[in-house]
Parts: sequence; C-alpha cells; structure tokens
Amino acid sequence: MARRTMTVNGRTMTVDVSPHVRLLDYLRQQGLTGAKEGCAEGECGACAVLVARPDGEERTRWTAVNACLPPALAYEGQEIVTAEGLGRAPGAGREGDLHPVQREMAARGGSQCGYCTPGFVCSMAAEYYRPERAGAADGEAHSHEVGPNGFDLHALSGNLCRCTGYRPIRDAAFAVGLPEVEDRLAARRTLPAPPPLPTWVVTEDTEFVRPASLAELLDRYAQHPEAALVAGATDLGVEVNIRHARPPLVLAVDRLPELRTLDVGPDAVEIGAALTLSEVEHGLAGRVPLLEELFPQFASRLIRNSATFGGNLGTASPIGDSAPVLLALEATLVLASAEGEREVPLADYFTGYRQTVRRPGEIIRAVRVPLPPAQHSAFYKIAKRRFDDISSVAVAIAMDLDGDTVARVRIGLGGVAATPVRATATEELLTGAGWDAQTAARAAATLAGEGTPLDDHRASARYRTAMLEQSLLRFHAQTQPSEALEVAR
Repeated sequence: MARRTMTVNGRTMTVDVSPHVRLLDYLRQQGLTGAKEGCAEGECGACAVLVARPDGEERTRWTAVNACLPPALAYEGQEIVTAEGLGRAPGAGREGDLHPVQREMAARGGSQCGYCTPGFVCSMAAEYYRPERAGAADGEAHSHEVGPNGFDLHALSGNLCRCTGYRPIRDAAFAVGLPEVEDRLAARRTLPAPPPLPTWVVTEDTEFVRPASLAELLDRYAQHPEAALVAGATDLGVEVNIRHARPPLVLAVDRLPELRTLDVGPDAVEIGAALTLSEVEHGLAGRVPLLEELFPQFASRLIRNSATFGGNLGTASPIGDSAPVLLALEATLVLASAEGEREVPLADYFTGYRQTVRRPGEIIRAVRVPLPPAQHSAFYKIAKRRFDDISSVAVAIAMDLDGDTVARVRIGLGGVAATPVRATATEELLTGAGWDAQTAARAAATLAGEGTPLDDHRASARYRTAMLEQSLLRFHAQTQPSEALEVAR
C-alpha cells in the first residue's frame, strides 16, 4: 500500500492514522502544539492552521481553517502551515525569524495568556497573503473594519480572545505591511495547489474513502446509503467531537471536480455543492446581492473557508442560514445518484425535521439560482451576537416592484418551524398590492403568524414572532425610506 503523507511546515510527514483522528490531534502528536482545542465546535479559532487551496488552476491561496473539525486523512497529499511553521520551517523571511504578523502581535501587546494567539496568527497570515489585499492597501477606502493596509478584520471573525481584548490585535492587523519579495509563502501562491489524492483507509470499525471521481462516489453511496458524506466537516466534525459519533463509513466529497463548479449563465448561476462558501463569495463577486448579504453573516470566515452549500442543505437543519436565502431566490437543487440526476425546487426539498426528498444513495450535486436577481432584497439574521452565531430567526426577502406595486415577492424563513419555509401567505397578500406603509403593516402582521415558532434556549416563541413582524417593517423602511420617515413623524 502506498505511503500516505502530507506536507507540514515544508516537511513531508506520514499520515498513518485512523479515520476519526482529527487534523488537530495529528498535528499535536507531531509536536506542533501551537494549535489548541478550545471549543471543539469551530467557534473559537484556537485550532486554526493554514492550508494551500486552489486559486484557479495555476495558483494557490493560503486559507485558514479550523483543525479541530476535519479528519487528518482529508488532508492527505496537502500542504499545511502551522503557527510554528510561519516563523521557522520554510516560510516567510529567514529561518528562525518571526513572521511579520507574529512580530506585530508581540510588539503591540496582542497576547496575554497566549492560548488563542497561534490561531489568531494563522488567520492573520491568511489575510496577510490574500492577493486582493495589495490592491486595497492604498489608505483611501479604510474603515473601522478594513485598515489602511487593506486588512479586513472579518478574517478574524472566527477567532475569540478572552483576556487580551481586541484593540491590540486590531492594531497588529492594521500594522502589517505587504509580503516581501523573498517571502517564500508569498511566492508559493504562484504555483498550483496540491491536487486531491484518492484515499482508502480501513480499520476494524471505520472506513474512510476519498473517491477518485463522482461516478465512483455515486457507486459507493448506492451500495452504502448509510455512509456519512463529508465536505468541510463543519457539521460532522462537531458530531464527532461533542456527541462522539463514529460513522462506519465516511465518504469525502470536498475535492471532487464535478462538485466544485461555478457556472454563471444568462438565466441562472449553478454552484457546485462542494465549493466552499468563501470560494462562492469570491467567484460571484456580488452578482447575487442576497447571497452577498448572507456570506458575512454565515458563521465566520474560518467556517466559510470549509463549509459548503451542499453540506448546509444536506443536514436539513431548520436553522441553517443558507436555506431562507435560497428559498427567497427560488433556488433548485440538482440531485444525483447512480441512476441519474433530477432537479428539485428547494421549496419542495424539506419534508420534516432534518428530513428531505433525497433518496437513498442520492447527493446534492449543485444549487441553481435563477437570474436576474430581484430589484430589492435583504437578509435579516436575528442572533445574540452580530457574527459567528446561530440564528434565532432568519428572514430573507426578494422583491420586484412595478412602479409602486409589488410585482413579485419571495420570503424565506428559518428558525420558526421544523423546516425552513416559504412565507406563502405573506407573499400572496403582497403580490399585486401597493408597496405602502399600510400594506407593509398588514403583511407584517400576516408574516408574524407564519411558521410554528417554539420556546428554546435561543429565543421564545413570542420573540420570534415579533422579529418576523419587525423584519418586514424594516424591509419596507429600507426600500421606501421617505415614506417610512413620514409615517414615523
């Protein structure tokens, strides 16, 4: 059997582990203990490392990911850099030097206990090497979230610090310059990323398979429909860590080319189910405004660097943030199996709590979003934190107006029923009506009655109902600001 390896900090290491050993555990077993386990759910970023991901066919993008979630075998043949590797083994500057982000963190007091610091450093390094940052580092378009050096603080949205405070970390982020010419990690970006390697590992009770093709995946899944599909492992990784799930067969789908397409046509956008949300965001570049609103509010950059639409919809969670948006966009899903493909409207996809119309052996191959997008759209995520949180209520609205009349409207809701739902009663009331304050008030009252919200630890049913009503009133105020101001007076 061929030796399984990965490249860590420039050194080739053997990956001889069981399928449920996480990347974090493997790295720490190699003595690379900078990455820590904080939450084991991908929420704190203490475990962050850098991985070489494709940036087109000929280039590499250094991407920060949570090492506490994916299995180590998912990175066979890949290149990883840890906080230790940034300053020592082949990386930026001379061997033994501090990396520029490490140097600024130290100089500006960005660390106290140090537990979270290596994760912050890796997320900062990913942003340090982001190719587009060079064009933004002109000092003209900066804000409290984007520095004069082009550093986007949202790159750190998945990293938590409990003792230092964020001001010195922000100061360090805004102080780093651009990579030097001799920076070897910067130079690495001009070469292709490592290709995915087919993997097959069998132990006494677990099997891990990275199929070589979509056809092989569908054949295996047809034979073993109970298998766990894993792309970014942002859901399965939590099940393994917190609930000690140990699926007997894991099929890795994240690097299959057939699931990583992004096609923008005149009538629709087709998004491959295994593209990460960060890749979709970068590839669409704002072409679908409602998706552009979703991305910054979907978990954190660390999670979006691994999470996929296929995984988020595959879990059929009633609080998944992508479903309400895609419902408002009237998206359809391309479902594939060994028997062929079929297309299903997302509105018909969910059948019950974490249940869908997917048949045994069937996967989500792609998501199709019709074009052109609606004239007006908004996504409201009500949660206890602004970023990196699970929503209590999610409301997505897409509306076309013909003058002052609602020509078409679609509203997707999350967190108010056993499944994500369309607010069909509200849609019917609005369609053909004048888009004025009185209509908005009536429609808001109707929206408050959609779904069957429950009391739980995130919010009460009464609060959720109130947020549904307020979301539509807010949307009206945003689309008709002068009228809303007059009513307020």
